[in-house]
Amino acid sequence: MKTVSQISNLPQCPLSGAAATVNVDRRLLGLLLTLCLAFPPPTRATELTQPTAQAFERYVRMTETRMQSELADPEKFLYLNSLPENQRDSMLVRLHSGEVVIEPMSTRDNGKEIQVIDGFVHHWLAIGFIPGATRDQAVALAQDYPRHPELYAPDVQRARVLSHVDQHFSVYYRFYRHAIVTAIYNTEFNVDYFLRDSSRGYCLARAVRIAEVQNADKPEEKELPVGNDHGYMWRLNLYTRFLEKDNGVYIEIEFVALSRSVPRIVAWLVNPYIRSVPSEYLTNYVRTTQKALSDHERFPRE
Repeated sequence: MKTVSQISNLPQCPLSGAAATVNVDRRLLGLLLTLCLAFPPPTRATELTQPTAQAFERYVRMTETRMQSELADPEKFLYLNSLPENQRDSMLVRLHSGEVVIEPMSTRDNGKEIQVIDGFVHHWLAIGFIPGATRDQAVALAQDYPRHPELYAPDVQRARVLSHVDQHFSVYYRFYRHAIVTAIYNTEFNVDYFLRDSSRGYCLARAVRIAEVQNADKPEEKELPVGNDHGYMWRLNLYTRFLEKDNGVYIEIEFVALSRSVPRIVAWLVNPYIRSVPSEYLTNYVRTTQKALSDHERFPRE
């Protein structure tokens, strides 16, 4: 089941009454966020426990089950196809005007929330439309991994193909994210592409290794033990759909990630901020892809 609500790129903390009138000093806010996001300190890592990992795996299985039913039905291939007609038409207008649509998502079990104890699930969807581009051009760009650091900087610092057989890739990425604190990761993904027909295609990218890096690009650079780090990103799956239609190509990305939870006492402050990070990443990714695919000299229409 999907939860749909339009949000801004930077959600606001819900305040009421006198608290809404308080002018929070930006330096104090930055300090609070730094303390919250950096807790516990480097000498006390946060461990990804088996119950947390298993609960997230269950969330992913149920999410992928829903996806497979959509991918098998041409009438439900894109998220917007599941919307009522007036909402679908409104979203198409936004997409064709160049807007990137970002939506929070939620997978439920018979209407009930899937509890991931000591974990925080990030589940987002982004859709963009690139007029004049084709499905094959979009897939070719996605598979041009050595070029991704150039295109998607600063989020992607390094990328290389470790192995490639037909439409299966093993890919190394170094990810960078600065949001009050800086987090850098060495990651490895298994990536599979499926081209159902001449206009549709989809890609499943699942991280098989995520290692947080300390002192990046310095002589003392090292990786923290996998699953025993600050817990900013323990798991990450990316699901991309390509549909050539309306004299262009639609690109839809579903982002499903796991990080550690935060103490309840500061959750009201930190959670909206944490939620904004995937939204910003996806917006940047889709806009950069739109720009790259609009370069017809580099990606000529076949």
